[in-house]
Parts: sequence; structure tokens; C-alpha cells
Amino acid sequence: MDILADEAGWPAERLDRDYNARASVPPAVFDAAMRAYRSQSDIAYREVASHLNIVYDEESGQTLDVFGVADVARPVFVFIHGGYWRALSKFDSAFMAGMLARHGIATVVIDYCLAPAVSLGDIVREVRAAVSFLWRSGESYGIDPNRMVAGGSSAGGHLTGCLLAGGWHQSFAVPENLIKAALPISGLFHLAPIAKSFVQDWIKLDEPSIQALSPALHLPRLGCEIVLAYADGEPNGFKRQSIEYHRIWKSAGFKASLIEIRRRNHFDVLLDLASDDSLLSRALLKLFADIRAG
Repeated sequence: MDILADEAGWPAERLDRDYNARASVPPAVFDAAMRAYRSQSDIAYREVASHLNIVYDEESGQTLDVFGVADVARPVFVFIHGGYWRALSKFDSAFMAGMLARHGIATVVIDYCLAPAVSLGDIVREVRAAVSFLWRSGESYGIDPNRMVAGGSSAGGHLTGCLLAGGWHQSFAVPENLIKAALPISGLFHLAPIAKSFVQDWIKLDEPSIQALSPALHLPRLGCEIVLAYADGEPNGFKRQSIEYHRIWKSAGFKASLIEIRRRNHFDVLLDLASDDSLLSRALLKLFADIRAG
């Protein structure tokens, strides 16, 4: 992953520009996206919520919510919110649940502790604990743990990458192929440039953390199919991260697709998952079709 590792030597002002998603859109556009996250998630909570506030990790007390289950255990999309590891919550993250329920797929949205109150290592541990909980207990909530697809946006894309990474499964007593497919959107896969940017003000990464928590440095032994997506209006750093992670995933012999969503920005691209017929939702539904066929 030399391209992204080399970014750490670039001028700080360039890294700040290339990784400042908030500055890439006018304030009114950002505010509108945040309102849409919440308002469309509120619809899912009213219409397809199934099990709420399930504690998945006794150590942190963090919870997850389940949507769209039926009489027979359904495949599940596990969504991890973004917010540069310091903002947003599960309540902003369920807007795809109605669409997926119409296609026979359940949705789980995860809360995790936020920086700077906790370290990024703590956040990664919590997200891994969440999917491990679903592996062990998902059937009790109408979920088929053998058909689990993970996805997330921005920092959630990084955390999705941490689920794909190798080396952690044994300590959580889960199989290496726990995640059957993944959809990281606008993700971050190498943290070296992040540690040299303004994000370091709250994420406080040291060199061991960069090495341990960069998904690009920990490819798994068994790689699943992934779709990497980003908006054409992304800051350049997010584009480079997805493009390079796609390259190394394919170089490892794993199946990967890369899609750029036109006329979208870092924030509103995610809302395409609420539609039955967007490029992003079709890609997600195809991932489920592929694991069903496999």
C-alpha cells in the first residue's frame, strides 16, 4: 500500500484538504444530508423496526438495532455509520432498512463509543464484538448469521475494512469467513495520512495504532467479494483510498468491484441506499444474490 503510506509525507495542508469531507460541500448541503439521514431512518424505525437496543458488548454497553425480520431467518446487512469516528449514531443509519426488507433482507445498525472519549482501537474492538454477537445470537433475532454482509460509509468504511481484515477472528471465537461480502463506501483503509491530517486532533493515532488498525496492511487469508464505492464529488483522499484498496484486494486474488457514483458527494451518496433502483442499492442487492448463489 505504498501510495497511501507515502501520503504521510505530503504537506499537512494538502492532506487536510484531501481528507476534509465537510469542506467539500456547502454547509446547507451538509445540513440537508444530516437531516435526511435522521428523517429517513425515523421512517425505518416506525415501519420496519424489529428488535431495538440489544446490548452486544457487555464491556462497553453498546447496542444495536434490528430491522426487517420475518418468520424465516433472513440474510442481514450490518451497517456501520461514519462521522470520522466522533459523530453520528445508529439513529442516523437505518434509512436502507425499508428497501432491504422489501427484498427479504434484514438490517442491523450498530452504535459504538465515539472518539475522543475512547481510542480507535476500542471502536474497532466494539464493531468486531457486534458482528461476533450476531454470529452467536443472530438467529434469536431472525437473522441468518451465515449470510452476513457488512457495509459502512467513511469512518464506517474503515470499520468495515477492519471486519474484513485478517488476524482477529480467533480471539473472538468466530470463523474467518464470518463476513460473506462487503460494501465499504468512501472508506479509509490506510491510516498513515489520516494521522498527519487535522483528524489527528481527536483520533490520536500513534505508529503502532496505524499499523494495527489499517485494513490495507492486514489482508485476510480468505477474502470475500467486496464492492468499493465512492462519489464523484468526494475529496481526493477518499477517492485514492478506495481505488488503492480495490487494487490490492484484487492483487490478492479476491473478487472486487469499484464504482463511482455520479452527481453525488461524500454525504448524500449514502442516501442512494434508500432507493430500490440506484446504482449503489443494486450493487448491494447483487452481493446478497451472489452469496445466495454461492
